[in-house]
Amino acid sequence: MHHILSSPPPSHFMRAYLVRTAVWMGIYCAIHLLVILGWFDAVIGTPSAWLLAVAVAVPIAAQLRASLLWIQAADEYQRAQAIRSVVIACGLVLMLCSIWGFGESYAAAPHLPAWLVVPLFWLVWALVGCAMRLRG
Repeated sequence: MHHILSSPPPSHFMRAYLVRTAVWMGIYCAIHLLVILGWFDAVIGTPSAWLLAVAVAVPIAAQLRASLLWIQAADEYQRAQAIRSVVIACGLVLMLCSIWGFGESYAAAPHLPAWLVVPLFWLVWALVGCAMRLRG
């Protein structure tokens, strides 16, 4: 019996994407874990903390590159679907961030750190991808 969410085994390019994603997001999480554990307490709030900020952004850039490499290697249909899902996710995240930002400015909503846009984007992209698969 064929299930709507079943799919064939991942291609070589998808496996490479999944490995790159695991590596770079693992590094991203490890840096945050070290911050939480206090390894960088001596630099927090100093000018050298900008190096830490850049270090956390590098895995994000690498993840975007991994996504682009996968999109480039995908067939025409997969490429179109991936690009469509990214555009929809970006639009939704821009809309949500604008609503919240104006809520902070006009409605006294609590401030949220800007870095939350990264996990928000990946969450929204995953939800959009699921919705697109369900719609067929």
